[in-house]
Amino acid sequence: MRKYCEENERIKRQYMTYLIQAEGQDQKSIDKVAAALVKFEDSTKFKPFKKFHLDQAGKFKTYLEKARHPKTGKPLSYSTTDATLRLVKGFFKWLAGQQGFKKVISYPDVKYFNNNAKKARIAHTQRDIPYPSMIQASHAFQAMPDGTDLEKRDKALFAFFMLTGARDGAVASLKIKHINLFDGLVFQDGRDVNTKNGKTISTWFFPTGTEYRECFEAWVNYLTKKKLFGPQDALFPKPERVLINGQFSFTTLSRETYANANKINVVIRNAFAVVQLPEYTAHSFRKTLVQEMSDRELPLDAQKAWSQNLGHENIVTTFSAYLPVSTQRQGELIKGLK
Repeated sequence: MRKYCEENERIKRQYMTYLIQAEGQDQKSIDKVAAALVKFEDSTKFKPFKKFHLDQAGKFKTYLEKARHPKTGKPLSYSTTDATLRLVKGFFKWLAGQQGFKKVISYPDVKYFNNNAKKARIAHTQRDIPYPSMIQASHAFQAMPDGTDLEKRDKALFAFFMLTGARDGAVASLKIKHINLFDGLVFQDGRDVNTKNGKTISTWFFPTGTEYRECFEAWVNYLTKKKLFGPQDALFPKPERVLINGQFSFTTLSRETYANANKINVVIRNAFAVVQLPEYTAHSFRKTLVQEMSDRELPLDAQKAWSQNLGHENIVTTFSAYLPVSTQRQGELIKGLK
């Protein structure tokens, strides 16, 4: 059973309420803060926050350096360590202004949670993220079976990512009502679709291949005409648990959406693994689509439309986050200039 300090728990609860009510943070962000604070408490053997001393900040950094990932057993990454320090620093910055702590913690004390400058640079360095080429994606897609209901769903899911580049969390929460097949449009309504920061996004199908569109349209028609799914039913439903001969079976479709994107990513990873390609994630399709935009050498207004289709308000985000120039490519471009 995990240790805890009752006094600390009350203070942390107040901070979580502040983050939700004043800062507007969602539950996923709150969970990360809570996990970071537990790590800090563990490093101090759960001493009350009112007994804070500057040495605790230094010892916490040492604690993180020695910590190991619970699944891999490897040291924590620079980015994980940097993010954890930042979250704990944010808590103590808030705490320094609270009644009863002003004499214990000062704002200059909070700076002791700053990461080492070199490690911080490493943590924030952008690295090339692997993504499938259009040919690789097509190869994996063609190899996917579509005999059973779940196989049909999985193949349509793959096609949908290639048509929209939507974020996996949003796709997991989509319902039939969000799809307009006539116009080739997905209305990612921020009120009931799990989009990033609750943004509402209108996404028209990208021109990535008729095979993707035909597969997806066939899936929607299958759901609505044969399975009699309605507007409020899931677009990519999770399996339904059915008891058959004393054993649970998961071979039929429910009408409910997934709670998160974990299972969706398993489907996409497996599709690539079956054809002996790297297990690309669902999110990597966004880079595939941005690379396709670049390869087409579109006019500026078309590039802007392509960017907006991915949910980016600023086209700079599209280029900086999904189409960075590698060092090798940088050299090729400079050398090719005349």
